[in-house]
Amino acid sequence: MLILAIDTALDACAAGVLDTEAGQLIAQESQAMKRGHAEALMPLIARVIEASGIGFAALDRIAVTTGPGSFTGLRVGLSAARGIALAANKPVVGLPTLTAYAAPIVSQNGEHPVISAIDARHDHVYLQAVSGNGSSLIRPCVASVEEALDASRFGSPHLVGNAAKILADRWPAQAPPPVTVDPQPAPDIAWVAWLGAAVSPNAAPARPFYLRAPDAKPSLKDPLPKAVRPS
Repeated sequence: MLILAIDTALDACAAGVLDTEAGQLIAQESQAMKRGHAEALMPLIARVIEASGIGFAALDRIAVTTGPGSFTGLRVGLSAARGIALAANKPVVGLPTLTAYAAPIVSQNGEHPVISAIDARHDHVYLQAVSGNGSSLIRPCVASVEEALDASRFGSPHLVGNAAKILADRWPAQAPPPVTVDPQPAPDIAWVAWLGAAVSPNAAPARPFYLRAPDAKPSLKDPLPKAVRPS
């Protein structure tokens, strides 16, 4: 199976082509960025497809991160994935960012829990906790940092995600310390691709997984058009 994986959810613009028969990515590129995904993504995908030596028609599936993450970044990645899927007549699947962060650690089937954390700003994080074998301990949610630290009750965890250090710096002194702290700015595109190969298109829709409403909201100072204002 040939999978085109796309990630623009956080602080990177990344794409890769996975050949599951070869057991590896045959092409990939990732650029660190906080803004500018819209301008960077399609040229990046074109370079990755060219480097892979295949065309879009040869793909079997497109995989894309669905969030939580940057509202603008998510829309860029999802729009590109849906557009390519429509043009190439291929299925598209969506993968939660928190799950993509946890995947490489869960694949080792270790004994320690895995806590994925993404900075949600305003002293909050997007959070998910799973056991070493991947079973759910805390379902994806948004929580204050103090609330998130209650996950220390599960024992020494692997902390991963761009908010991993935020949790590590405030980890309760009386709790077992984290085994590892990996504050990577974005998930590994290889694992986005492998997860995309593993899920069913019917069970993994490519739609935004926000967990909370955007910070920016329409102004209520002048909610009515002048033409319909009461006199």
